[in-house]
Amino acid sequence: MAPSSRNPKRALYEAFADVAKAVAQSHRLEMLELLAQGERSVEDLADRCGLPIASTSQHLQVLLGAGLVTVRRDGRRRLYRLVSDAAVELICTLRAVAEAHHAISQQVIRDYFVARDKLDPITRDELVARIAEGTATLLDVRPADEFVQGHLPGALNIPSRDIEARIAELDPATEIIAYCRGPYCVLSFDAVDRLCARGFRARRFTEGLPEWRAAGLPVETTPRRGDDRNPDEGDFPSR
Repeated sequence: MAPSSRNPKRALYEAFADVAKAVAQSHRLEMLELLAQGERSVEDLADRCGLPIASTSQHLQVLLGAGLVTVRRDGRRRLYRLVSDAAVELICTLRAVAEAHHAISQQVIRDYFVARDKLDPITRDELVARIAEGTATLLDVRPADEFVQGHLPGALNIPSRDIEARIAELDPATEIIAYCRGPYCVLSFDAVDRLCARGFRARRFTEGLPEWRAAGLPVETTPRRGDDRNPDEGDFPSR
């Protein structure tokens, strides 16, 4: 039956439900978080999510059908990206509801994430002030290929697992603010742990690049010089 011959309110709610069903799957939420960092190929998303390419492609088709992502061809590759920051806002809303009302989410946050925040994390307003003052080193601990597509102004990029090898690039006299993909990306937690263990003053930014950009704050990009991606760099804590 055509939408025009049905109750328009019911038809609209069914359309809303289609979008909700598209994000009602953990792998697809993870893909949206990764796409919020920048454009990615099917193969890259499969690698980062630990999924077969065929399965990744199927998930992307669901997101494409819901209007959450768009795709373009680059030779033989299909490159996906978010349609807009509205997808980021949707994820933020889901997260806020879960944080406030979902018991299992609250337990995981309390037992793992809150427990790892040894020092008070820094909020967006505080970070804006610190950037303006120039009183902290802003450290982007995401993989290099994400950094070049967009990062917070003035940030230094040292992927979390490279911190020990590049520790000399950091000033021990200046507080370090680390950020990564979002509030529950463990890369920044891991980076702060590594830095504090070496005597640095380090804290974590409570959000990530997608939330910063969605708030209308400035983002810088870096010209790409070859493929700097470390294919093993993922969102996993150190063992």
